[in-house]
Amino acid sequence: MQKTTFDCAGRKLWLYSDRTPGILFLQPVDERDAGLLDRQWDAMQSCGRPLALAAFEVGDWNRDLSPWEAPPVFGKVPFGGGAEETLRFVTDRLLPELRARLAPEGNPALCMGGYSLAGLFALWAATRTALFSGVAAASPSVWFPGWMDYVKAHPILASKVYLSLGDREERAKNPVMATVGERIRDLAALLREDHSVTLEWNPGNHFQDSELRTAKAFCWVAAREKRRMAEGGPAFGEGREA
Repeated sequence: MQKTTFDCAGRKLWLYSDRTPGILFLQPVDERDAGLLDRQWDAMQSCGRPLALAAFEVGDWNRDLSPWEAPPVFGKVPFGGGAEETLRFVTDRLLPELRARLAPEGNPALCMGGYSLAGLFALWAATRTALFSGVAAASPSVWFPGWMDYVKAHPILASKVYLSLGDREERAKNPVMATVGERIRDLAALLREDHSVTLEWNPGNHFQDSELRTAKAFCWVAAREKRRMAEGGPAFGEGREA
């Protein structure tokens, strides 16, 4: 395994890679998540196949990962609707950089994933491009205002979708966040019509074992990635926009 840290278009990147990875996971992270990446990568070794993980820095969590503007749900910080800009960074800057670094090691399939609002971003990104064969959304913020109406009108293009939630998350005191259980059940039911999908419940609240839950999400996708994207979908970094 190799671990490399570098900058790409002003963002810090953490790249973990086995030799000749068959699947490349992309993950937005904040400072806290970045500090847990080593532990997450160790947990991902249970996936049992060569992998790569490219985690990229998100400077403003509420702005960079939200698909549209929305008022504050907790605290005073609104959601800024910067997901389009973040996805452009992934497609136009990050993937060419990773292609240059990993191309000699093969042509891995792509999966977007993350935790909390990064999980919602991963789901949303998969409605905008067919680049990703899988989405790994651990405790995603599907309570986000307008999300269910959006995803009903804009199908997720990835064929494999992992969803999870802590079994105490829907007991949140915040009335918007308390809808997360109902929303994720509705989303799983919607996706089961056309996708390979699972909904897994983890013990605890939203803030428990985020790195282990994310590793579990990625491993579920890896276990179902039976062939390279070139055989059943777009090649590495060559997708179409929805």
